[in-house]
Amino acid sequence: MGQTYLILILAIAAETIGTTALQASQQFTRLWPSVLVVLAYGLSFWLLSLTLKVMPVGVVYALWSGLGIVLIAVIGLLVFGQRLDWPAVLGMAMILSGILVIHLFSATSPH
Repeated sequence: MGQTYLILILAIAAETIGTTALQASQQFTRLWPSVLVVLAYGLSFWLLSLTLKVMPVGVVYALWSGLGIVLIAVIGLLVFGQRLDWPAVLGMAMILSGILVIHLFSATSPH
């Protein structure tokens, strides 16, 4: 099971790299960030598909998208200077809380 979570973490990392490159591509007007978007998203979806052999799609997608949202918000702040207001921070805290509930208490999430 640990290998499945490692693959999921790698999928989240690839998606985060792809989304960061999407911002840097300036609406696909810069070649190398645009290439990185396509490669990172392709890798992310392939890795994500591997986790679906073991975990239900709803749980995988909740973890992948939720953690991706939070990571991109942090990268947006640190790399692009994009600040969030308190309602946005609260909403992301609720997303993280939901991920913890799924992971710690759900029988559909392998432990």
